[in-house]
Amino acid sequence: MSDAVQRTLSALPGWLGQAEPGAGPGGGGGPATSRLGGLIRSITALTSKHEEEKLIQQEISSLKATVSAPSTTLRLMKECMVRLIYCEMLGYEASFGYIHAIKLAQQGNLFEKRVGYLAVSLFLHENHELLLLLVNTVVKDLQSTNLMEVCMALTVASQIFPREMIPAVLPLVEDKLQHSKEIIRRKAVHTLYKFYLIAPNQVQHIHDKFRKALCDRDVGVMAASLHIYLQMVKENSSEYKDLTSSFITILKQVVGGKLPIDFNYHSVPAPWLQIQLLRILGLLGKDDLRTSELMYDVLDESLRRAEINHNITYAILFECVHTIYTIYPKSDLLEKAAKCIGKFVLSPKINLKYLGLKALTYVVQQDPSLALQHQMTIIECLDHPDPIIKRETLELLYRITNGQNVTVIVQKMLDYLMQSKEEYTIVNVVGKIAELAEKYAPDNKWFIHTMNAVFSVGGDKMHPDIPNSFLRLLAEGFADEKEDGQLRLQAVQSYLVLLQDEKAVYPQKFLQVMSWVLGEYSHLMKNVDPEVVLADLHRILKRNAAAETKAWIMSAVTKIASRATYSKTVDKLIMDFGTSLDTCMRQYVYELKHLCEDRESMKKLFPAGASCEDIVVDASLSFLDGFVAEGLGRGAAPYKPRHQRQEEQLSQQKALNFEPYGSSLSQSFSTSGFPGRQSPTGISLGSDVSGNSAEMGQKETNSLKLEGVKKLWGKEGYLPKKESLVEKEDSLKPPIESSLPAEHPAGNFALHSEREITSLSEEEKEKQQLASTLFVGLGTQGSVSLMGKGDPTAQKFKRKPKMGEAPNSEESFSVQSRACPDLTPLPDALSRNRKPFQKNGHLRFRKASLNSSEAPESKAALDRSHSLPEAGLGEKLQGRRFSPSSLFADGDLEIFQPSPSALPVVKRPLSLTPCVPEEVARCPHSEALELCGDETLVLYVCKVWKEDSLVLFIFLANKSTSTLKAVKLEFEHSKHFKIFENLGCHFAEIEAQSIESSQKCVTMEEPCSEGMLSGSLGYHLESEMCLRFSVTLALLDFIRPMKTTTEEFGKLWLSFSNDVKLNLKMTSSQGSLSAVLNTLQQKLKLHIVDIIGNEGIAACQLLPSVPCLLHCRIHTGMLGLWFRSPCPALPDCLLYQCQKVMGES
Repeated sequence: MSDAVQRTLSALPGWLGQAEPGAGPGGGGGPATSRLGGLIRSITALTSKHEEEKLIQQEISSLKATVSAPSTTLRLMKECMVRLIYCEMLGYEASFGYIHAIKLAQQGNLFEKRVGYLAVSLFLHENHELLLLLVNTVVKDLQSTNLMEVCMALTVASQIFPREMIPAVLPLVEDKLQHSKEIIRRKAVHTLYKFYLIAPNQVQHIHDKFRKALCDRDVGVMAASLHIYLQMVKENSSEYKDLTSSFITILKQVVGGKLPIDFNYHSVPAPWLQIQLLRILGLLGKDDLRTSELMYDVLDESLRRAEINHNITYAILFECVHTIYTIYPKSDLLEKAAKCIGKFVLSPKINLKYLGLKALTYVVQQDPSLALQHQMTIIECLDHPDPIIKRETLELLYRITNGQNVTVIVQKMLDYLMQSKEEYTIVNVVGKIAELAEKYAPDNKWFIHTMNAVFSVGGDKMHPDIPNSFLRLLAEGFADEKEDGQLRLQAVQSYLVLLQDEKAVYPQKFLQVMSWVLGEYSHLMKNVDPEVVLADLHRILKRNAAAETKAWIMSAVTKIASRATYSKTVDKLIMDFGTSLDTCMRQYVYELKHLCEDRESMKKLFPAGASCEDIVVDASLSFLDGFVAEGLGRGAAPYKPRHQRQEEQLSQQKALNFEPYGSSLSQSFSTSGFPGRQSPTGISLGSDVSGNSAEMGQKETNSLKLEGVKKLWGKEGYLPKKESLVEKEDSLKPPIESSLPAEHPAGNFALHSEREITSLSEEEKEKQQLASTLFVGLGTQGSVSLMGKGDPTAQKFKRKPKMGEAPNSEESFSVQSRACPDLTPLPDALSRNRKPFQKNGHLRFRKASLNSSEAPESKAALDRSHSLPEAGLGEKLQGRRFSPSSLFADGDLEIFQPSPSALPVVKRPLSLTPCVPEEVARCPHSEALELCGDETLVLYVCKVWKEDSLVLFIFLANKSTSTLKAVKLEFEHSKHFKIFENLGCHFAEIEAQSIESSQKCVTMEEPCSEGMLSGSLGYHLESEMCLRFSVTLALLDFIRPMKTTTEEFGKLWLSFSNDVKLNLKMTSSQGSLSAVLNTLQQKLKLHIVDIIGNEGIAACQLLPSVPCLLHCRIHTGMLGLWFRSPCPALPDCLLYQCQKVMGES
C-alpha cells in the first residue's frame, strides 16, 4: 500500500470520528479513532493476502455481533459503520450492516446521521431492494429546517435514487431551488440534473426554473445549471437559441476575471466553467450564421487570454479551437485557431502533440489544407515511440483517406496492427481498414488481399459486421455482372492458394468466410477439380475447426457435392464423422448422406448462385394452429405471457414486489417468431428439435448473418468528379520543413534543383516521398475523404439496392448546394408552450423560409377544431401481443396503410394555393405551412389527423415560368418517426405555375414529447439546387382515444408493468375530478372510462395501437396521476403533457 493511501486512510478516522459538542480529547472521538486506526495499522503490517483475509473475517465477525446486540448505542453504531465502510472498501462483503446503516440515518443525531447517509450511499446501488426503506427518511430530511440534513438528503437522492422514486421527492427538491441558502440551491440543481439524466420527461415541466438557476446570484448555482443546459442543448439546440446571449455574457464575465478569486485555478479564471460554456456555444452556433456572429468576439477574447503555459489553458485552447471550427466559420478566427493547432502539433511535449493531433483530426473535415501544412510532422508521428500518438496519427490518416492514397494508409495501419497486442486497438483499427477497403479499393486483387489481412489479424475478436458485410458484398454483387464474376473468382483463387499451406493456422471466422465462398463460387474455377476443394475442406474439418465452423464447412461441402457426380472425399467424410460424438455433426453427415442418394433433389435444393434468394418463413407458426386448437378443445389452459404469470404469483403471495418497474418486456410482448437458428446456407441443414440444444442456441448467437448489413459499396462511389492533374498539383502545399516557397506544390519534389535534392539526407527523402503519397488528393476540398460525411468521391464498387430498401441517408441527402449559401436551420417551428388541442381550435405555427438568413414573421394557423372520433379499440385489444422489436402492435393489429387505389402524386395546375382534397378536408387538419422555398419552388405541408393515422400532405408549388425537372423530396431517417412505403417522392417534372402534391403516412416509433422530421428538396433548373426543411411533430399528433369498458381496463391494467406516478397540487379553479378529466379529455384526447367517487380511469392509444391507461385520484387537494402502458417511454411523455395541461388550466 502506497504512502499516500496509508496517510489518507489514517486521516479517515479523524474526519469521521470528529469530537461531538461537549466531547473533549478523551471523549467519544477517542475510541472510534483508536479502533479504526488500530485496524488500519494491523492490515498495513501484514505480509500476505491470506493473513489479511483472516484478520478481516475476524473483524467482520466482531462487528456483526456488535451491531446485532440490542445494547449497542448509536454512538457505537456510528463507529462500527466506519469500520464496515473500510472493510467494504477492501472488497469484503458486509451486507449484514446495510439495514443498520439505514437505521442510523433514520434515528441518529446530526453526526450519526451523516455517517449513516455516507454508509448508505457507499453500500447500496440504485436497484437495491433496501433502498425503499430510505424514501420516507429522505422526504422528512428534505422538509427539515436544519441545513445539514437537507444537504445530506439531496446528496443521497442525487446519488442512488432510481427513476421510480423520483416522484416521491421531486416536488420537495423543486422547492429547494427557491431556498435562501446557495448551497441548498446548488445541491438541488445537481439533484435535478441527475433526475434529468435518468428520467428527462419527469422534470421537463420545470425548465423555466432552470433558467432562473442560470441567472442565480451565486456563481456555484449558475455553474451547476450549466451541466443541465449542456445536456439539453445536445438533444435539441434550437429550443435554447434565445439563451445564446446569456451564455456569451457569462463567458465574457468569466474571461474578464469578474468572478470571485476562489474560482481561479493557477491564475486562470474558472477554467472548467469556460470549457462548459464553450461546448454549449459550439452546439448553439453550429450551421447558424446569426447565432455564430454573436460569439465571434468572446471566442477571440478567450483565445487571446489563454496564453499562460499551463495544462488547464491548453484545455481551454483546445475547446476554443473545437468551437471555432464547429460554428459558422469566420476567416480571422479560423486563422488563429490554425496557428494554435500548429503550436500543439509542433510541441515537443507528448500531451500537447496529442491535443494537436486530436484537434487536427476534427478540423481536417472542414479544412484539409491544415494536414498539408503539418504533413512532415504527421509522418514523424507515425514512428513516435508513444503508442497513443501513433494511434491518433492513424486516426488522422483515416480521416484524410481517398482513392489515391488508400493503399499507403492501409499498409501503415496493417503495420501498426502487427505491433499492437491490445484487443481494443485491434478491433478498432481492423474495422477502419475494412471500411476503407470497401470504399476505395483500387482493384479486385488488392481488395481481396487486404480483406484476407483483416480476417487474419482481426481474428475472432473483430466485429461480426465485417465478415457479414464482406459476404453480402460477394453475394449481392454490383450493377455489372462481369465485375461480380471477377471479384468472386479472385476470392476463390486467393482462398485456394491459402488452403494449400497445410501448416497455416487461420482464425475461425476466416475459415467460415473461406468455407462459404468456396461453397458458393468454387465452380467458377473451371480448371480446378471439385475434389481438390473438398479435400481441403475435409482437412480443415479434421484439424482445428470449432463446432460453429464445422457447420459452415459442412454446408459448403454439401453445396460442392451437389455439383459433382461422385466424390470419394464425401464418402470418406461420411465414414469419419458418421459416428462422431457431436450430435450436430452426426446430423449434418446424416443429411449429407441421404441428399447424395438423390442427386436430382440435391441439385434443386442447392442451385448455383442462389445465395441471395429470399426464403419465405412462416413467422406466425400457423402450422401449429391445429395442435393448439386440439389442446384447447381437450381443456388445456390458454397460454399466459410471463408478465401475467408474475402478476398472478405476486397477488397470491400478497408480498411486496421489489422488482424494478422498468424491467424488460421483450419476452412478455414478443410476437410469434421462428426461433430456429439461421443456417449459413439459407436452409436448415440440421433439425431444430433434435441434437444438442445448447449448442444450437450458441450457434444462433454467434453465426454470421447476412441480413440488415449497411450498404456502402458502389461502382461510382463517393469521390467527386476527377479533376485535372494540374489543378491537384497547384492546390497542394509544401511540407513545413521544406525550404521551398509556400506557392510551390507539395508533391512536386521532382521540380527541385539537383543541388537541393542532393543536400537532403536519405531519411528526409524517404519522408518527403511518403508524404507525397499520403497527402495526395488533399489539394482541393472536393477530393478529400471526410469520414462520417457524405463523400462524393467515386468508389470502386457500388452494391445493388434491394427492392423496397430505403436509400442510405449519407447518399440520399447531400449537403446544401452553393445556390443556397444562407441556409439556416428552422428556428422554432413550434413554440415551446404550444397547445396542440385548444378550445379555440387553432394552433399557431411559425412560418419559416429555409433559404434566407431571416425567418419570416408571418404565421399560419393549424386548425384542429373538429373533435377526433374515439376509436373503439378496447374490445380489439384482447389477446393482442406487442412486438419486442417495436413499441407498436404486431401484424395482427390493424395498421393504417394508404389505399392502393389512391394516386400518390396528384397534379393541381389550376391554382398555386395549396388545398387538401374534399374527402380529406372533412377530417381535422391544419392549414398549409410553408417549410422552405425560393423564388422558384416552395414546399408546403399540411397535417391531417385521421382516426387511425397522421397523414402529411406535401405540396410543391412551381412559381417560375419554366418547367422544373428531376424534383426529388427525401425525408431523413429519424429514430422517433417512421414514414410508410418510402422516405421520398420523385417528380419527373413540375410544369410552370402549377402544384404537385403527395402524401405520407407517419407513425411515432419511439415516444417523445416533440421531435423534428427533416429532409431535403432538390430540383434541376439550370443547375442542381438543394433546399433543407424540417417539420415539428408532437406526441399529441399521434394520440387517439381508446374506448374500453371498466372490466377490460382492469385486465389491461394488470398486464402492463411500465408505469409512472406523480402527485400534483390542485388549484381552486380546477374544480372537481370530473372537471379535471374533462380537461384532460379535451386537451389530450383521452376516453373517460369511469368515475367513482374521487377516483377516475381513462384510456388512450399511441398510433397505431399502443395503449396507455390512466388512473387518477383526488385526495387532500392533491391530484394523483398513475399511467401504465406496455411501452416504457409512453407513460413519461403523457405525464409531462398532463403537467403542462394542469399548469395551464
